[in-house]
Amino acid sequence: MRARGIAALTAALGLLCVPARAEARDISRDTLATDDGWAAYGTGTTGGAAADDAHVYTVTDRAGLVRALDGGSDTPKIIKIAGTIDAGTDDEGHRLDCADYATDGYRTKKYLAAYDPRTWGSAKPSGPQEEARQASAAAQAERIVLTVGSNTTLVGLGDSAVLKGASLQVRNADNVILRNLDLRDAYDCFPVWQPNTGGLGDWKTAYDNIWLTGATHVWVDHVTASDQGRPDSAEPTYFARNYLRHDGLLDITNGSDLVTVSWSRFVGHDKAMLIGSGDTATGDRGKLRVTLHHNQFESVVQRAPRVRFGQVHVYDNRYVVPEGAEYRYSLGVSTESAVHAENNAFHTPAHVEVADLVKSWNGTALHQSGTLFNDWPVDLLAIYNAYNSGSERDLTADVGWAPTLHGKIDSAAVADREVARGAGAGRIP
Repeated sequence: MRARGIAALTAALGLLCVPARAEARDISRDTLATDDGWAAYGTGTTGGAAADDAHVYTVTDRAGLVRALDGGSDTPKIIKIAGTIDAGTDDEGHRLDCADYATDGYRTKKYLAAYDPRTWGSAKPSGPQEEARQASAAAQAERIVLTVGSNTTLVGLGDSAVLKGASLQVRNADNVILRNLDLRDAYDCFPVWQPNTGGLGDWKTAYDNIWLTGATHVWVDHVTASDQGRPDSAEPTYFARNYLRHDGLLDITNGSDLVTVSWSRFVGHDKAMLIGSGDTATGDRGKLRVTLHHNQFESVVQRAPRVRFGQVHVYDNRYVVPEGAEYRYSLGVSTESAVHAENNAFHTPAHVEVADLVKSWNGTALHQSGTLFNDWPVDLLAIYNAYNSGSERDLTADVGWAPTLHGKIDSAAVADREVARGAGAGRIP
């Protein structure tokens, strides 16, 4: 009687019963769709979907993550990251800073004094301070480099899974899924001075947020990668060059192949994505087949991506250059690259021109169609060739292949809206 009375009173007062919030869908055993880009080719990409219950882990700290990764073993495994994990911690979870890694007498001031070009010259650094730098760098790498092995799914739980200060490295592994992760600040405490780089010398850093090297069948989805917290723009200048602390956000090199990168955000960085190791790395021929779709490149200076050798399908991506941001180019066309770009949308301030979006180093071809530039349809290839007439070799439209592995390709206008709403960690529907 009492229960019926409460129900009647509730109805009389016009109160509504609000259902409990539904539990988030378990995405940990999701596999790549059979047509979703190059990573779907052949055997496809299933990650750790075949893992037994004993190899499904939920981790909340670095120590737990390291145990679950099992040294990069190829045992099928699913690793779920809950909350924020900081890779730069000791075994008890205490935060480590650069001074904790420094060893053998390394000091930044001593290093700068030892290799000042005015006294050292243009020779490659050597001697006690460079040896100390290498030892210190090795100590840092031991903590922050996390190796992901074959048949692994590494996935964030909910909308707040963060991995700070780590370099996820997929080395000579096959069948890997990385999803729903906010990857921040792969910070190098010990950059090396390279006197002969770029004519003026430059600082070289060691760590990408994600590095695929010799990796095959990899799906990177709904990942956010950034330098959040410690941007290179805030670093000092030494030897008239910015003291860089970050390398790439996602680099795909050394014969990696069959990769799909989807619905991800690459934010606030200089050199975002390199596909290909170097102009002389001819072993990459026939490999580096990569699909990039529905990603957002935001406040990225260059390499979105830069490609050598690979057959790369770049479609339905969104590029945002904020007012006042440094910008060089987006699509880098390098040695023997075959980039097929379609239906991408670019948003830039007034000082960026259409011809700035493409940069060529020994490249010969670029397919492009359906491009929007500040909401206007443009032909990137025609404008690039016209702008660079007489100074650089024209790019042809024939890249020698046409993509067949892909889902529905939306117009650039539709993709622009969808990517703005749905790309990045914490946004899997």
